[in-house]
Amino acid sequence: MLKVAIIGGGSTYTPELVQGFLDRAETFPLTELWLMDISEERLRVVGEFARRMVEAHGGRFSVHLTTDQREAVRGARYVITQLRVGGMAARREDEYLGHRHGLIGQETTGVGGMAKALRTIPVILKVAADMRDLAPGALLVNFTNPAGLINEALSRHAPDIPAVGLCNVAYTTKMHILERLSADNPRHMDPARAELKTLGLNHLTWHYGFTVDGQDLWPQVLAGFIADLRKAAEPEWDPDTIEALGMIPNGYLKYYYHTGRELAEQAKWPPSRAEQVMAIEADLLRQYAAPGAATLPATLMQRGGAYYSTVATQLLNAHFNNLAETHVVNVPHRGAVAGWPPDWVLEMPCRVDAAGIHPLPAEPLPPACFGLLAHVKAYELLTVKAAVHGDRRAAYQALLTHPLGPPADRVRAVLNDMLATHRQYLPQFQDG
Repeated sequence: MLKVAIIGGGSTYTPELVQGFLDRAETFPLTELWLMDISEERLRVVGEFARRMVEAHGGRFSVHLTTDQREAVRGARYVITQLRVGGMAARREDEYLGHRHGLIGQETTGVGGMAKALRTIPVILKVAADMRDLAPGALLVNFTNPAGLINEALSRHAPDIPAVGLCNVAYTTKMHILERLSADNPRHMDPARAELKTLGLNHLTWHYGFTVDGQDLWPQVLAGFIADLRKAAEPEWDPDTIEALGMIPNGYLKYYYHTGRELAEQAKWPPSRAEQVMAIEADLLRQYAAPGAATLPATLMQRGGAYYSTVATQLLNAHFNNLAETHVVNVPHRGAVAGWPPDWVLEMPCRVDAAGIHPLPAEPLPPACFGLLAHVKAYELLTVKAAVHGDRRAAYQALLTHPLGPPADRVRAVLNDMLATHRQYLPQFQDG
């Protein structure tokens, strides 16, 4: 038996994952897929759609639906977490928390990301505890945001549970680079032959190298990227900054490098991104519920998360089949980056085989990048402490430390607002 459990199985992303397993059925012989969710209605709609998808492909594996997390985890070889504590309504609150305090309002970055982490870390640690009891040796594959911060908590408070954090950004970046290169040379389009060199924290990485069949194409990639920026009427990045860095920033770095511009865009709300996604999800759920529907709707791409199923199922396939492939994931680097604390969770290329996830040696980032990374890592460590122990002082310090946090004389107000807004999801703080 090869059992995979998805915690948060009522997510509108789940059918894409199902498609990924169907596409790899010949090499990844899944027998049981268990979808667990606390929302019975979403689980029913998404789960029945998933069953129809599998039936349309010859019933390659069985799909089980449950609201019991322990039942889902029991005997699983892999456990995928893609949950959202408080649902999309809580995401909207995260965004508007920043908005009303004149700060970046975003679900993974800044005060919104901290609020989400405080709600989510205890829930993910409970998944790890259930795995310890019911699925010893299983690999926990976390997609839940903020992914790097959650894996930081897992590595420190559930170190006996094999865990890896996934994000689609690096793979999406690789595909975008390949699409540009293939305009000149179609043979460059095979992603299996390409590797992106990237390093940092989840949603705080810098891309600094690119090879195809081992050939270094980074000078060509970087030059083309800067040329496109200089030609654009409204460039995503300041081209002089990219030229000075010699790197391409992860898209989420726009909140740090172009804060004023992002706040100006935020001032146009509503709708926030959460409000947009709520409308998209309502439409997706209607399509999933349609009688006889068994193929992924085109509107799923509007939800975001391009290549989500590719990233997840390729990693499981590499691990199960001992392929020694390189994947960009979030794990403690264990000394792979010389001079950095070895217990830090980083997003970086790793070799994936049956023995686990092995960080590949990487040169440290230059001071212009490392300064920001270390600043945010300090915030992450404080947030983990706050989430696990209900430590208000650590939460205060985390807000004080974050580069996108409030000024010192506004920290108390933002923290009180955060804890009051999400009170029902933060029991660890209620006696503080």
